[in-house]
Amino acid sequence: MPTLNGVDLGLLPTMGVGSYASPAWVFAMRRALRAGEAGPADMEEAIQDAIKIAVWEQEEAGLDVITDGEIRRQRFLWNVVERLSGLTVIPPQRKLGVVSYDSAPRFETVERVSAPEGLGLVQEYTYVRTLTNKPIKVCCPGPLTLALPITPKGGYPSGDYLPLLYDLAALVNRELRQLVAAGATFLQIDEPSAAGRTPHLPVTETVTLFNETVAGVQAKIALHICFGNNQGRPAMKRTYAPLFPHILAAKAELFALEFANREMAEIGLWGQYGGDRELAAGVIDVKSMYVETPEDVAERIRTVLEHVPPHKLYLTCDCGFSATSRGLARAKLNALVAGARLVRRELSGAGA
Repeated sequence: MPTLNGVDLGLLPTMGVGSYASPAWVFAMRRALRAGEAGPADMEEAIQDAIKIAVWEQEEAGLDVITDGEIRRQRFLWNVVERLSGLTVIPPQRKLGVVSYDSAPRFETVERVSAPEGLGLVQEYTYVRTLTNKPIKVCCPGPLTLALPITPKGGYPSGDYLPLLYDLAALVNRELRQLVAAGATFLQIDEPSAAGRTPHLPVTETVTLFNETVAGVQAKIALHICFGNNQGRPAMKRTYAPLFPHILAAKAELFALEFANREMAEIGLWGQYGGDRELAAGVIDVKSMYVETPEDVAERIRTVLEHVPPHKLYLTCDCGFSATSRGLARAKLNALVAGARLVRRELSGAGA
C-alpha cells in the first residue's frame, strides 16, 4: 500500500493535485484591495477563511491527502514569482478579449534573481497544519515553471535560460529544505513546462535540473507534469511520449500525470516504463464542465489498473482547481472519492 512516514494510506488513496477553487469573496477582496477599499489585514482574514473552507471541503469529500488549496497564490504561480527579487514587470501586450496565457504580465531580470524572504510556502504549510490532522501535501512550482513568465536579461547572458533556471532551482531547494524543517513530509514539484513549453530543455537536462531542485530534501517527493490549464486550455502539445523513459531518472517517488482529459491516452506508457515508481493518475477532468459520475471515475480507474499495480497507485485530478468554480470543484472531488470506493470494494472482493 502507499505509505507516508511509514503510515499506510490504504488502497488507492485520493488527493487533489494542489490548488482548490477560491470562494467568491476572495476575488471580491482582491478587487477591493486593488481599489484601495480594503487593507492587508482584510485580505489576510479572507484568505485564512478561504483556506479553512478548502480544507473542510476536501475533508468532507473524503480525500486521504489534502493541501491548503494554494489559496494564497493566484493560479498556483503568480504570487510565488512576485516574491522574487531582481525582476521588472513587463505589462501584457494583449488586454482585450478572452483572457489567456498571453494576457498575463511578464518579467525581465535586472540582476540575478533571489528570494530574500522565501517563496511563502512555509507560511502556507504552518497555517494549514493547524487546521487538520490529515496527511498534507505541499506543492511548489519548479524552476522551469517559475521561469515561464521571465526573460533573462540583466544579470544573465541575454536569452540564456540555463543560468536562470539553476538559480531558481537553488531557491526552490532552499524553500523545500525549510518546509521539511517546519515538519512537512510530502512535497510536490509542479512542472507543467517539463512537457514541452518554453523554456524548453532536452529531457536529460530537465531531469538534471529537477534533481538539483530536490537534492538533499528528506521528504516524499512527487513530480506533477501536465499540459497547462488556463481557463481550461492546455498550453502545449499533449503527449508524454517524448519524456519517456528518461524522465524516470528524476528523483521522485511519485509521478502525478494527466489522463482523464485525454480519454486515458498514454496510460500504457506507465505500464511499459513505470517500474517500481508510484503513479498518481489523473482520473478527473478539471477542464470539462461535465461532472463525472462515480461509475465514470471507476471505469477510468479500472483502465489505469490494467497498467499499474494497485499498491503503487494514487488517484487524483488532471490539474488543480484554480480555474474551476467552487461548486464544480466540490462535485468533482466527491466523484473522485466515490469512484475510488467502488473500485476498492471490487479489489477487496477479489482478494487484492
